[in-house]
Amino acid sequence: MKKFFALFLLTAFMAVNAQETANRFFYELSYKPRKDSAKVEKVMMILDVTKDKSIYRDYTMVAQDSILKIQFEQMMKSGVYKDFSKMVTMPKFSEKVYKFYPDMKIQYVERISSGFTPVNIGYDDESKMNWNISAEKAKIGSYNTQKATTEFGGRQWVAWFAADIPLQDGPYKFHGLPGLIVKVEDAEKNYSWELKGNRKVPNFSETTYMETIAPGGNGGKVQVVSREKFEKTFADYKKDPFASMRPMLKPEMLSQKMPGSDATIGETLKQQEKMVKEFYGANSNPIEITLPLAKPKK
Repeated sequence: MKKFFALFLLTAFMAVNAQETANRFFYELSYKPRKDSAKVEKVMMILDVTKDKSIYRDYTMVAQDSILKIQFEQMMKSGVYKDFSKMVTMPKFSEKVYKFYPDMKIQYVERISSGFTPVNIGYDDESKMNWNISAEKAKIGSYNTQKATTEFGGRQWVAWFAADIPLQDGPYKFHGLPGLIVKVEDAEKNYSWELKGNRKVPNFSETTYMETIAPGGNGGKVQVVSREKFEKTFADYKKDPFASMRPMLKPEMLSQKMPGSDATIGETLKQQEKMVKEFYGANSNPIEITLPLAKPKK
C-alpha cells in the first residue's frame, strides 16, 4: 500500500511538473491595411515563449478562448444549439509564426479547409536577417533599448532591442538581436510593433480549445510544404475558400436548416464564404512585399 501511495504521489508530481509555463509578451501592432492609406488600425499580438520555441499570433482568439469553451460546453450539455459564429470576435490576422530554439528555425503557418476539415499548412523560412547594430539608445516604455536596422521582405526596418532581456526573439519573424525586440517598424510605418508588457502563463497550451475540438482534431499539427507551394495553395484558398468543400455539398444537405437557426445550411455557407473573403480582403498591404528567391534545384 505504501509503495502504491508513493507511486501515486510520484505520478501526480510528474503530471504537475509536465505542465508547461510560457512567458507571454504582448505587442501592440499598428498597421495600415491599405498601402499609402492614412488609416491605421491596432491589434494586440502575442509572443509566447517556452523552453524550446516561441509562437507569435493574434491575441483575439486566445483572449476569448475560455469564454467560448464555457459557452460551447453549455450548448452541448443543454442540446440547444446557437449560431456560434455570432459569439466570436474575429481576429485581424490568422497566421502563426513559430521559432524553434536554439537554431531559430522559423515556420510560418496558416489554417485552411480541406473539405469540411481545418488543416494547418506552413513553410520553413530559411531567409536570414542581417542586422546593423547602432550605438544609439533610447528608453521605450520601461525598457532601455538599443537601435538596429535591417532589410527584410522588401522593406527597411528599424528595431529597438533590450539587452537586459536575453531572448534573441521578437514579433512576427524578427529575431537575431542580442536581446528581445521591444519595438520594430518599417521606414514608411506600414507596420509597427511595440512591447506593452508580459506575464507568465501557467498550464500553457499552444492550441486554443476551439482549435482542439475542430473537425479532424489535429490541433497544431502542420503540413509543411515549400514556400512556393504554400503561396499558391493559400492564394487559391483565399480566392475560393470552399472549393474543396463544394463537391460534398448535396442539394438535400444545403436545403436543411442549421441547428439553432432559421437559415438553411446553404444560406449559412454563403454568409460564411462572404465573411472569409472579406477577412482576407481587408488587408492588401502585406508585411512582406517581396519573397526570397527560390533556391536553385540541385
